[in-house]
Amino acid sequence: MVKLPFGVDINNLIDDLIIFSWEASDILLYYSRELRNSKQKNNIIKNNNEKDPVTIADLEVNDLILKRMQEKYRSIDWKYLSEENAKFNFRKDSAIFSEWLWILDPLDGTKDFIQGTGDYAMHFALNYENKPLIGVVLIPEKDELWISNGKTVWCERRDNSTQSQNLSSEKDIKEMTLVTSKNHNNQSLKSLVDKIKFKKTIKMGSIGCKIASIIRGESDIYISLSLPGESAPKDWDFAAPEAILRASGGEITNLENEPLIYGQTGFEQRGLIVASNNRNIHKRICLQIKEIIEKENIFPILFS
Repeated sequence: MVKLPFGVDINNLIDDLIIFSWEASDILLYYSRELRNSKQKNNIIKNNNEKDPVTIADLEVNDLILKRMQEKYRSIDWKYLSEENAKFNFRKDSAIFSEWLWILDPLDGTKDFIQGTGDYAMHFALNYENKPLIGVVLIPEKDELWISNGKTVWCERRDNSTQSQNLSSEKDIKEMTLVTSKNHNNQSLKSLVDKIKFKKTIKMGSIGCKIASIIRGESDIYISLSLPGESAPKDWDFAAPEAILRASGGEITNLENEPLIYGQTGFEQRGLIVASNNRNIHKRICLQIKEIIEKENIFPILFS
């Protein structure tokens, strides 16, 4: 375990993260209920960008988490990067590096939040030297708080019950269940999925929700694809989900089986990203996917 900054106790930090996360859950659940009233929707949605909507819930959770952390840990030398602040305070070519960096997505899956599917989450992760170490994925509608302390992962509920982990045993890729995006898809990814012929495909919103479904054993693999010129997921989409998946025994890399790189220009996670339920077979899975891409000539631009 990496040694935390002087003055920070891991157990106290985790306790604080749990308290702050359940406060955030109250906010998200409140606005989720309010959105069911069509008259309230225009008051809750703060912009007219259908591709990247922002709600009052995004902003209030963002302010809550940053305020709580900065009050409690004002003397600690770590920085903060949040999706909402990055939209307004950084240029598209911005990058950031800090030995210790908290990365926050106050509401991952905003479209699903507005649509009322329940597949939304809060992500909060502590990166050490640009790699996720501690991670929290809060899924309010399931009353689940997934936490990684850098070594292990567990799920807490407010009623003190637990959610078991059930990462599947080693499988061939065609025996796997794929979890994929409901609102963010492209034809190239659809072509790849069709060629692989997964046993089953599940569609849902937030990346945090997808990764939690892998840890629960409901799915086995998630594939993200962004092509040049198109929008791409960001550091705040992946940092906390990566932390909990790795601690559970899963793996997440690019197609070349290389770790994700955080803190790059624009905070983007481009290309093809694979998250799987078993690090022992992850490299083999990446190779199988790459072979199918090359054989079927699905999107050769990735190899140019």
